[in-house]
Amino acid sequence: MTAVIDPIQVQLPARGVGHDLRAVKVVMHRELIRFWQDRMRIIVALVQPVLFLFVLGTGLSSLTSAGAGGVDLRTFMFPGVLAMSVMMPAMFSAGSIVYDREYGFLREMLVAPVSRAAIVLGKCLGGAVVATGQGLLVLVLAPAVGIPYSFGWMFAAVTQLVVLSFTLTTFGVLAAGRITTFQGFMALVNMIVMPMLFLSGAMFPLSGLPLWLRSVTLLNPLTYAVDAIRRTVFEDLAISDVARRVLIPGVHWGGWQVPVSVEVAVVAAVGLVVLAGAVAQFRRD
Repeated sequence: MTAVIDPIQVQLPARGVGHDLRAVKVVMHRELIRFWQDRMRIIVALVQPVLFLFVLGTGLSSLTSAGAGGVDLRTFMFPGVLAMSVMMPAMFSAGSIVYDREYGFLREMLVAPVSRAAIVLGKCLGGAVVATGQGLLVLVLAPAVGIPYSFGWMFAAVTQLVVLSFTLTTFGVLAAGRITTFQGFMALVNMIVMPMLFLSGAMFPLSGLPLWLRSVTLLNPLTYAVDAIRRTVFEDLAISDVARRVLIPGVHWGGWQVPVSVEVAVVAAVGLVVLAGAVAQFRRD
């Protein structure tokens, strides 16, 4: 006579906002641990900004000082280098999704009894914190390029870096959602990041650009982030009005100069839209 085995009752934890918030915290914490344990990644991420700022900036200063109204090119480039310093860390944090998929950890995360939105949000917040931390390391170099420390501009710049880091991480998460190899992910990142960087005004002023190129820069969310950081950093610097008009023309919609607060809101809105797209993509997996 065959014995009857009672079915095992499996009880899942109750779903709710608190449950999803704990999932966000766990995923975010994992990103911070991975970053802290990879010290070489911290050093490598600083190499490119330092090269642009002190090698390229110093080399070109003698050629552009007259056209820059006497402002050191390194001073002008500093806000753009700040933005650059958070780009690659944000993308690398998002790119870890490709590794997680390759080694099966992503599947374990996706079958967990938590919202897919919580997993994606935790990933994006973790990447934003990591990237902002890298930006802070570059921020301390401000006096070396003629920008004195000030609580006002530093607090505002850090806030803008947090928003930019979050938005860039959402781009990376969305891109990594369908890519199966890290080499393919990095190829896509380079194809996206470099045009965004050079069309943002990070390395050269946006004044005097042809109409078609100026129109393209308006479609680039990094343009608004770089301009907001530059206007914040330059607010208390003693430079001539001519240099300010040439170096910091601002972003214009028609004849209206977009305020810094609106620029930051644009970057944040783009990040939220891309985040929604990433969540929708992971829900289909």
